[in-house]
Amino acid sequence: MISTSIFLGAIGPWQVGLIVIALLLLFGGKKIPELMKGLGSGIKEFKDASKEDEENAKEKK
Repeated sequence: MISTSIFLGAIGPWQVGLIVIALLLLFGGKKIPELMKGLGSGIKEFKDASKEDEENAKEKK
């Protein structure tokens, strides 16, 4: 957990800009919204699954 916070703290505005430019070059402007939509739906599915697991754990108690 500590290494993650150190890593995220080391990313500045220049690094974020370079990452965005690299993504635009790799995938193009048309693919980025599709990728973000897929990422968002994946996160939503993960949250739903974790809520189900939490509810199942409460029922077993």
